[in-house]
Amino acid sequence: MLDIVLTQAPKLAAPSVAYPAVMPVLIVFGAACASVLLEAFLPKHMRWGWQVTLSVLSTAGAGVSLILYATGSSSKAGTTTFARALSVDRPALFLWGSLLALGLCAVLFIADRSVEPGGAFVAQAGIRPGTVQDRAQVGTTGMQTEVFPLTLFALGGMMTFCAANDLLTMFIALEVLSLPLYLMCGLARRRRLLSQESAVKYFLLGAFSSAFFLYGLALLYGYAGSVKLADIANAAAGSDRSDTLLFAGLGLLVVGLLFKGSVGPFHTWTPDVYQGAPTPVTAFMAACTKVAAFGGILRVLTVGFESTSWQWRGVLWAVAIVSMAIGAVLGLTQTDVKRMIAYSSIAHAGFLLVGTIAMTDQGLSGTLFYLLAYGFTTLAAFGVVSLVRDSSGEATHLSAWAGLAKRSPLLAGVFTFLLLALAGIPLTSGFVGKFVVFSAALRNGMAPLVVIALVFSAVAAFFYLKVVVLMYFSQPAQEGPTVTVPGAFTTAAITIGVIVTLLLGIVPSFALNWAAAGTFAF
Repeated sequence: MLDIVLTQAPKLAAPSVAYPAVMPVLIVFGAACASVLLEAFLPKHMRWGWQVTLSVLSTAGAGVSLILYATGSSSKAGTTTFARALSVDRPALFLWGSLLALGLCAVLFIADRSVEPGGAFVAQAGIRPGTVQDRAQVGTTGMQTEVFPLTLFALGGMMTFCAANDLLTMFIALEVLSLPLYLMCGLARRRRLLSQESAVKYFLLGAFSSAFFLYGLALLYGYAGSVKLADIANAAAGSDRSDTLLFAGLGLLVVGLLFKGSVGPFHTWTPDVYQGAPTPVTAFMAACTKVAAFGGILRVLTVGFESTSWQWRGVLWAVAIVSMAIGAVLGLTQTDVKRMIAYSSIAHAGFLLVGTIAMTDQGLSGTLFYLLAYGFTTLAAFGVVSLVRDSSGEATHLSAWAGLAKRSPLLAGVFTFLLLALAGIPLTSGFVGKFVVFSAALRNGMAPLVVIALVFSAVAAFFYLKVVVLMYFSQPAQEGPTVTVPGAFTTAAITIGVIVTLLLGIVPSFALNWAAAGTFAF
């Protein structure tokens, strides 16, 4: 009887996998697993060199694999793989390229051990919170190298998240990218209590946002009978079912996505986590998580809910305005550099949302370009922040930056250029990014929202210029902070960020053409 049942049972075919298309993701996840093995079996004194080498080579190798696939003819139409769970299309390739380039710079920043002796991360997980390791202790314990596999797992999760073609895959990728970040936020060598507090806040609020996302997923599955974005779109376009499940599910889903993108009013974790986390981790989150989050938002809204955009678009208008207002106005009141950049991130999330809800090809390409430009500028800015130090570590209070141009004209000049880019001054990537996003919104009949965005962009420029005036037109304190000479890794990360910020402001056509090369495939 059992043989008859087994004979009559339908055979399940294994899903086909387009290995050339997904090779960048496989390389990153494979390197993350290998990094765990290195951490388990290598002697402590050998781990740092091997982990840095593996992390750099894997991200670079994934980038080479991406370029080889993207330049081939098979990538132009896009492909879905893993039973349509992943969609490797032109926007996904652009986002993957952005994440790998930003991830490589972040790995260099994380790996530096010259700015902070032994690295920015605590070398003993069990050290009592609130204490600071001295140089002798650093010399005997070394840098905590668990941060490298955590970084690779988070990067792989981000790449999967922005290419996910169904909501269940997107949720799994969301957890894969989030859980390592929760741990990384609590690994600061100095100010351990502040660091661990930021990790706990991020974890608790992240758990709430994941619950919103999962509940929204369940409601949408109840509405469409599927978690695939294309099936949800078909159900929304031609179904006689009640729209209550559809829009309740969409609302809860979007809350989870907006939380990850630091969009106000779902931003409350951002200032505390940016301030408390180790600065290399803050740079990694600020640059890469923003790219992944808005990549996911673009895909969900465009593929799954474009046909119903007239019903939810007004709500996202309000969310964009609130985010811009919170970031611009509260940014003016900040006295800590890292918190100031955090509120800048919230304002920029509002600007990005303007391009996202345009729902046109121009809006898509403009938002993708903005993500790339913002990522490199922010990563370089946090690299500069890590170099201004006093006896307690990084001197992030604004009073410590008074007269910095007299102590280090080069560092002040670099930071001024990056702040002007964040403000959107011409000849920087920030100006081009805002220009293409606002132009797309104007073509789509969103002139009132663009005017509001321009007003808040001008308001936000005040707190950038406040720092510039403080550095150049104030007298430095007699016992003020010192500017640490950066190591090779930090120098490379800052230099790459500054060069890309300049090039995207002067000759942006290559990146714009790549961003406009295609639309989502499903």
